[in-house]
Amino acid sequence: MKLLHISLTAKNADSLAAFYKSVFGFQDRRPPKRLSGDLVSKGNGLPGSNILSHWLAFPNDTGPFLEILEYDTTEDAPHRAPNAQGFGHLAFEVSDIHSTIADIIAHGGSRQGEVVNFGTDTAPLLIIYMRDPEGNILELEQP
Repeated sequence: MKLLHISLTAKNADSLAAFYKSVFGFQDRRPPKRLSGDLVSKGNGLPGSNILSHWLAFPNDTGPFLEILEYDTTEDAPHRAPNAQGFGHLAFEVSDIHSTIADIIAHGGSRQGEVVNFGTDTAPLLIIYMRDPEGNILELEQP
């Protein structure tokens, strides 16, 4: 068994894909694609599905990818709390946590928490929870 991809449903897939490309260096794994028809609807159980799909490759990685989907009809959902049951967050190791925080905010994201040291004074591990422009939780880690 292996992980194939992680999928986020977006209000605006083009905009959210641009965020992940700008802030984290994701690259298109393939051009955006429209998914519709009977097979798509049968597969996901949603009649009349019409979906814009972005596949984004992690920088320098040919393994699992980030899929961003925009359905023609999307159900609004409140921002999930970090302790809500189900999908929690995406975690990224970054080389400069403070510049990544600034990039996230500059590209429409926001803070969820504050930078804390989960390591030691001699081997710090800085972490923070942030949110992307659509409210998905991101964990940043800087060894």
